[in-house]
Amino acid sequence: MTGGASDNLQAFVASLPLQPQRPCNYLPGKVARERAFLAEHVDAAIYHDLMDLGFRRSGQVFYAMACPDCAACVPIRVPVATFRPSKSQRRVLRRNPDVVLQARKPEATDETHALYRKYLQHQHPDPARDDSREAFTNWLYAGDVVDTLELRYTVGDRLVAVSIVDVCTRSVSAVYHFFDPDEADRSLGVFSVLAEIDWAAQHGIPYYYLGFWIEGCPTMHYKANYAPHELLRHGAWGAPGT
Repeated sequence: MTGGASDNLQAFVASLPLQPQRPCNYLPGKVARERAFLAEHVDAAIYHDLMDLGFRRSGQVFYAMACPDCAACVPIRVPVATFRPSKSQRRVLRRNPDVVLQARKPEATDETHALYRKYLQHQHPDPARDDSREAFTNWLYAGDVVDTLELRYTVGDRLVAVSIVDVCTRSVSAVYHFFDPDEADRSLGVFSVLAEIDWAAQHGIPYYYLGFWIEGCPTMHYKANYAPHELLRHGAWGAPGT
């Protein structure tokens, strides 16, 4: 999928069929539904425009929430130039002076897969989950879907965390992050967001997209801790409460 004016993109989005309803993964008792499409490649600038229409990416699937009775999934982004870390976030930075960030083309390796499995088993245990190398690769390393980078966090020669991010000249979009649970005291999840906002600033990229903020879902509340931030409501970005 390439090129196209904004009105053409909106027409394309409007033409997408609604997917079947399913139980919501985030809010008990709620029903979820999406508009979605599958693509082997989407131009990075077009994906940015799709994010501004409420879309996210999972592997080769691009989707926007279209739930019948709920609008709790709200896209959130941080304007890089105005971001200021909180006191607790500055403490996290001070705890990690030895962590080095390296950006590279995504590559699924035995090392990254082992770290991913270790993270899931500790943070999100689920015997039914497929954490095989194939599933891992298809989800996070599914080829040239958009312009994607693997951000590797190391201490010495040890890999302690990995972030997968989609990148264009206007945005860095967080796809997924996993870390070594043995390093939990470092708060690497917080550190990675701070480091990636700084990385975006160094590269002149104005926005860092955090995905969905979901009121009433405790596991998503942390995203509002990065301030000031903007929420996408009624088709426009604005400060919370506007």
